[in-house]
Amino acid sequence: MIEGLQLRHYNADEANGILDQLVELYLEVYAGGGEFYSEDRYRRQLDLHMQRAGWEMVTATVNGASVGYIYGFPLPPETRWWEGIHEPAPPGFTEEDGKRTFALSELLVHPNWRRQGVARALHDDLVGRRAEPRTTLLAHPDNVTAQTAYRSWGWVKITKLRPNWENAPIFDVLVLDAGSHTYSNG
Repeated sequence: MIEGLQLRHYNADEANGILDQLVELYLEVYAGGGEFYSEDRYRRQLDLHMQRAGWEMVTATVNGASVGYIYGFPLPPETRWWEGIHEPAPPGFTEEDGKRTFALSELLVHPNWRRQGVARALHDDLVGRRAEPRTTLLAHPDNVTAQTAYRSWGWVKITKLRPNWENAPIFDVLVLDAGSHTYSNG
């Protein structure tokens, strides 16, 4: 563990007080990523996500400096999360009841703090406390570092998905099951 690393939980109301700090770190992490990673688009995404029931975030700081964060929310019964999913997906995979799936929306670490255990600490702290039987996330297929980390943490690729957002890329759909049920690789 990194000396001085501190993790802190936030709900949406609490996170509003550090919104600019969150956006600033996001822009540093995704610098040069193109229009999809613009400040305006991310602020809109963050605003929409923070309105979700059960939204939760964990931040990582070292000696008071923000070095990363992770956030997500439970998928409601009428979620749009699965729109754009590629077939085949396991039967019933996209059915939600508000308690089945926690959607991990962002996990980011400042480039100067990568490969030091920050992402794993954030991941384990947030995901390990969730009551939902599974967690899902969307990962860039060509992000070998992230894909390798997720696989080593027990995540399984199910299929692909292109979100219904302007200029959205195609992502791999990954799932981490808390229970014994596992899905076959897609």
